[in-house]
Amino acid sequence: MARSGLAAAARVARWADAALGPGGDSATTDGKATLSDATAERAARHLGLTAAQVRADWDTARLAGLIEVHGDTARPGWRLRAWNRDDSAVLRGWVALCDAWSLAHPEPEEYEPAAVAEVVTAMPQVLSFLQLSAGPVPVPQLLDLLQQRVTELRTERCEIDYAQQTGPLRPALTEPAADAPLEPLLDWALRALASVGALTYGDGQATLTPLGSWAVWVKLEQICVAAQSPAGNIEQGAEDMLRGCGRLRPNAARAEYRAWLAARPVGSAVTELIDAARGEDALLRGLAFEALRVVGAPAEPEVRTVLDEPTLRPYALLWLAEHDGADPEDAHEVLTREESTWLWVDTAAAVADHGEAPLLVRHLESAVQPTVPALLSEVRAVGHPRTVQVLVALAAAHPDPALAKAVRRAAFQVHTGG
Repeated sequence: MARSGLAAAARVARWADAALGPGGDSATTDGKATLSDATAERAARHLGLTAAQVRADWDTARLAGLIEVHGDTARPGWRLRAWNRDDSAVLRGWVALCDAWSLAHPEPEEYEPAAVAEVVTAMPQVLSFLQLSAGPVPVPQLLDLLQQRVTELRTERCEIDYAQQTGPLRPALTEPAADAPLEPLLDWALRALASVGALTYGDGQATLTPLGSWAVWVKLEQICVAAQSPAGNIEQGAEDMLRGCGRLRPNAARAEYRAWLAARPVGSAVTELIDAARGEDALLRGLAFEALRVVGAPAEPEVRTVLDEPTLRPYALLWLAEHDGADPEDAHEVLTREESTWLWVDTAAAVADHGEAPLLVRHLESAVQPTVPALLSEVRAVGHPRTVQVLVALAAAHPDPALAKAVRRAAFQVHTGG
């Protein structure tokens, strides 16, 4: 159902990818996301559609994440690239469209913006009621529920009874919203949700479609996952959240990542995690990419953008290899010898800062070099900014006096530039 509902949008997105990408024509003339008249007419001729159909499908493709507009060029979103191989990507695209139902089917201009905002905020509860009903629900019953929820929202904002309040203290902004009839607004909301395939609406009743029921279930699951977060972490920024996860076992940390991600938009969460990875703390770098593994495919475009950053490149290469299906134990094969050595030093820095001495000694076993002298030679050449500190910590922790002396000598040589 999701594929059929988004098929027309996917078709326009593929056309835009071929025709409006780098080196092609501009999507717009003013840098905005709406198609220019010339581009819409060109797409209509090529696809056998009207310009109005092209514009509607273009808007749907943007809302579903099938196409992304950057300046005056368009490029495929990750959901379009995964369209043929990942059913979950198609479903996520439809959920994104469903979430944006009020944009996909804008309200008439005569409706008061404040009243519209109240209805949009209240509709999730209406949808939850439709799911619990598991069948058609009369519109009057939905209207009664909407009125109750809107009243609750107004009460939560302020306990003053605006209907009774008089004089200059009564906020003028609330008067149009309070006076706006909800019945036409509910009609608009139900028609908008029907236009994206979330429900059917007619004969004075509404019924969730299987897709609509699934979308409501997904949202409820996200709320439940978020509620399972240890106190405080879900409210923290990426850095503080990752520091909190550094003390957790892997399974518990992944559960925390899922809760943190469920509480915020995916795009901004990915950006925040990558920014945290750019910091000086090597432990946060590793944990950030573990969290990005929980994100999965939506993180791929931004992970690819950091391949040119030496600090993040080894982590990004491993992430992409695993994302493309490589066994985690074999993913390191995508790294060059130099990248593997850099990653060894970075991981050792995390262990030195946050772990125990025996862990640092055992970390020697993970090096790709067959001997300690070979490792020291390549570590000195790789130019990691924490090389000296790592070698000093390793020398202090290693029980073999001869090996510890060799490591201290290497640290001194790096320190003096020898």
